[in-house]
Amino acid sequence: MKLKLLIATAIVCQSVSSFAQKQVFKNDLRAPAYPLVTIDPNTSAWSYSNELNADVVRHWTGKSFPLLGVLKVDGKSYRFLGKEEAELLPLARMGEHAAWTGSYVVNEPAPDWMKPSFDARQWKTGAAPFGTKDKEPNVETDWQEPKIWVRREVELSEDLTGKSVYIEFTHDDDAILYVNGIEVANTGNSTGKNSRVKLPDHVVKTLKKGKNILAGYCYNRVANGYFDFGLFTEKEGSIQFDNEAKQIVSNVQATQTHYSFNCGPVDLNITFTAPMFLDKLDLMARPVNYLSYTVHAKDGKKHQVQLYLEAAPNWALNSPLQDAASSSFVSGNLQFVKTGSKSQQVLGRKGDDLRIDWGYFYMAGAKSKTKSAVGSSHQLRSNFLKSENSSSSNGGQQLALMQTFDVSSSYQDKILLGYDDLYSIQYFGQNLRPYWNTNGNSSIEKQFELADKEYTALKKAADKFDAELWGTALRNGGEDYAALCALAYRQAIAAHKLVKAPNGDLLLLSKENDSNGSIGTVDVTYPSAPIFLYYNPELAKALMNAIFYYSESNKWTKPFAAHDVGTYPLANGQTYGGDMPVEESGNMLILTYALAKVEGNAAYAKKHWKVLSTWVDYLVDKGLDPENQLCTDDFAGHFAHNANLSIKAILGIASYGYLAQMLGEEATAKKYLTEAKAMAMKWKEMAEDGDHYKLTFDKTGTWSQKYNMVWDKLLKMDIFDPSIRETEIKYYLGKQNKYGLPLDNRQPYTKTDWIIWTATMANDKPTFEAFLKPVYRFMNETTDRVPMSDWTYTDRPKRAGFKARSVVGGYFIKMLEEKLGKAK
Repeated sequence: MKLKLLIATAIVCQSVSSFAQKQVFKNDLRAPAYPLVTIDPNTSAWSYSNELNADVVRHWTGKSFPLLGVLKVDGKSYRFLGKEEAELLPLARMGEHAAWTGSYVVNEPAPDWMKPSFDARQWKTGAAPFGTKDKEPNVETDWQEPKIWVRREVELSEDLTGKSVYIEFTHDDDAILYVNGIEVANTGNSTGKNSRVKLPDHVVKTLKKGKNILAGYCYNRVANGYFDFGLFTEKEGSIQFDNEAKQIVSNVQATQTHYSFNCGPVDLNITFTAPMFLDKLDLMARPVNYLSYTVHAKDGKKHQVQLYLEAAPNWALNSPLQDAASSSFVSGNLQFVKTGSKSQQVLGRKGDDLRIDWGYFYMAGAKSKTKSAVGSSHQLRSNFLKSENSSSSNGGQQLALMQTFDVSSSYQDKILLGYDDLYSIQYFGQNLRPYWNTNGNSSIEKQFELADKEYTALKKAADKFDAELWGTALRNGGEDYAALCALAYRQAIAAHKLVKAPNGDLLLLSKENDSNGSIGTVDVTYPSAPIFLYYNPELAKALMNAIFYYSESNKWTKPFAAHDVGTYPLANGQTYGGDMPVEESGNMLILTYALAKVEGNAAYAKKHWKVLSTWVDYLVDKGLDPENQLCTDDFAGHFAHNANLSIKAILGIASYGYLAQMLGEEATAKKYLTEAKAMAMKWKEMAEDGDHYKLTFDKTGTWSQKYNMVWDKLLKMDIFDPSIRETEIKYYLGKQNKYGLPLDNRQPYTKTDWIIWTATMANDKPTFEAFLKPVYRFMNETTDRVPMSDWTYTDRPKRAGFKARSVVGGYFIKMLEEKLGKAK
């Protein structure tokens, strides 16, 4: 990737050049997915394609968040945003929407088990979804064994020959799907949520009136297991916005995503802006984003122009099959449209692959130049194309805003998009409002009004921030690093929700996206912390406050830190099925010391000294040679004698010692620092394996990334022999694959956040960049079009799992190194 001054880029379109000059720099990364509207884990919308108009807008889970944008110029329409999605009608619903009963076994059946003629009367019966009930709250039938084979009878009322038919399935991990005995999908070693495959004609021809068989096999390699599948057919209907605007430019920056289009005689520039400035909590938490645009007439002639923006109720529903209520209204200077579920079960759902179905989604524009409509998509679009009255009509709940203007030079305007979730989090039994309305004395209309009034200033601030972030990342890690940090910024922040606890504590609670939906997970906080330590240490505290409270309130009584405080959005206590004693205790101690170094004092540690003291003593007792247990890389399974986990324990102990030193507790400091250094010496003896260090102390010929050792360097702890890092870095350089450095010797997959931590252990920028280039290459070339995955393969451009997670905040650790280097 090469940094390009856009003013030097030859672009024929004059307006594109004007737009580009304002940006100064361009991110050439072809993102796996482009952030559009990013507010929190519930309102998080992305473009999954290179062109903004090549696919439907999607929630981070992959489900459709339909948002259509069309520019009509002198009567001709150009679709620039989203895509009209064919409506699917259920032939056999997924279990997540309506439980279905199937036959299943967990021991390998006869080879013809998937055939319609197979006799499955001896198999067990159970309701879908199937999965690990202790880890997946939506599971109906518990499945704890490694493998499962499932058969489902589907009764059809007609032959489906000639129709468009899809199989949809969710799988964790490997899955193979069959229709009437014919294989139609084979995922290999991967996970997926609501994956959809269109059936080829020869398979559709087998779907006859009467009984048909859907069959599936799933292999849960480790941790969570989940399996569900259904059958759907495409509803016939015309596509009305078939003419696409030609995209010229896309450019992802930290707080903004920019696009430019050619729309016949005019050019259109679009910017999605989320002013998520971490040092300004009111702005970070404000639930309003912007879609701003500039239209430029290329020929200098006067043109009649209309901009049309349409959204579906999906934005406020878990499933599009739920009943919604939509309306339009005026408040202050703004014309609004609004939608929400009819049921309004506030905080009524918890889990991973969910979308919010309480509260309301809004769009708004200046009332003086914005018209609104609510109705069926077909009627709204038809009216717009015919320039007919677009007032609301019966028969649908789609939302639309239209802005009409003439342009002979340039015209600029904006539409605001936002969400009022009413209550965001349940915290140990008490429902908490979002941070922007903590005391209940604000309203979503007031937030929109503020966003509207402050737009010009905030747009300038966003431009400035994006440039500063790019420059800082470029200086520290090079162009590939700047590109990745720019893409990671909104993803990391929007995977959290900011609220205030009843005791006044600030809480920044993560959702463990595309994993198990845990809330406040410590081993998600740990990798994501660098971005918050860098920009606002108060938010780093907010990441940890819930875990400290959980122990200090005696709601959690074990002598080590909890894994989480619940399943999002219900933070009522740990729900994860297994503890990570050394992992989480080490994480909390290290981050508390990192925070103290950033702030220049240990006041936060002093506040929580009692529980920190309990955790450190656990690490002294159990940390050097960890027992068989999970660590943050739990997808790799349990294993004992984990050398990298031992590093975390040792540095956790050292962190406590240095915190004691900052608090003037010299005897305590000496005790624990001496212990940590002694353990580090033992570690070197136990882990040494010639030209590198082992994965586990008991197995020679193994290796792993020792990414936890980065803190010894960044915090200047001087606990481990520096030659260990140098030896490991040299060894890793010889182990890289095309798309990155494997996590360890067992599998070709990796964690991209850990690669950047490992790279930061290098002593020079060229070596750091050598580790970054394959990660950049993966993101630029991956065929998995989802918000950045952190669990990826290094030998092929495919993700192993995970997407849209906050851990990409860990990419900022190289920038944090510079900040800590300046700390006293």
